[in-house]
Amino acid sequence: MTGTPAFDRVVAARIARAFLPARWFGNRWHYHYSRIKLGSDPLYPGVTAALRGSEAPLLDLGCGIGLLAHALRIEQIALIYHGVDNDPVKIQEARRAAAKVGLVDVDFNVVDLANRLPMHRGSVAILDVLQYLDDASQQRLLDATIAMLVPGARLIIRTGIEDGSRRMWFTRAFDQAANLIGWMNAPPRRYPREQALRATLDRAGLRSTFTPLHGNTPFNNWLIVATA
Repeated sequence: MTGTPAFDRVVAARIARAFLPARWFGNRWHYHYSRIKLGSDPLYPGVTAALRGSEAPLLDLGCGIGLLAHALRIEQIALIYHGVDNDPVKIQEARRAAAKVGLVDVDFNVVDLANRLPMHRGSVAILDVLQYLDDASQQRLLDATIAMLVPGARLIIRTGIEDGSRRMWFTRAFDQAANLIGWMNAPPRRYPREQALRATLDRAGLRSTFTPLHGNTPFNNWLIVATA
């Protein structure tokens, strides 16, 4: 999956249109961001492929503006989807875009994961979240989400892996810059190590795969898929 491509330009543009402003003079930041993100990051094809065949409801922790919900539907994966994020502006945009294109069985809520987790039984996606937590908080989040899994469900994690590589240096610098410009409301704190992640999943009796998800990006991103 190292060479997993992002969505092609046609698909990326089709999804991004949901984020166009209501009026021609409105802010087009989310439209341009989503079009570039979907057309360059292999995350969404990777996650949708990992979820194909599962019927368990999906909880998307740190959902941002809800791009995964749109990616699932364009790939004709009709899972019940619940997205949460601690940024109310992003959640407002996620709701607006989902309503604009008529996504069904999709909802979004503001939740601060540092304080609580929503009740859920099914699959869980933790995409680009772990690096914003310290070691103890990462462990609590992983333990809590593992407990949410039901037979046939999947725990899907996308994260940078701390390995001292040039890719890891660039990943950290990019995440710090995202915080400085205000796109992310917190700086990165701790990138997980592969050995620790594997140990947590193994202790829970989960079968897991760790796959590089660099695509054509310079980031040290990995896709971890764990099943009971």
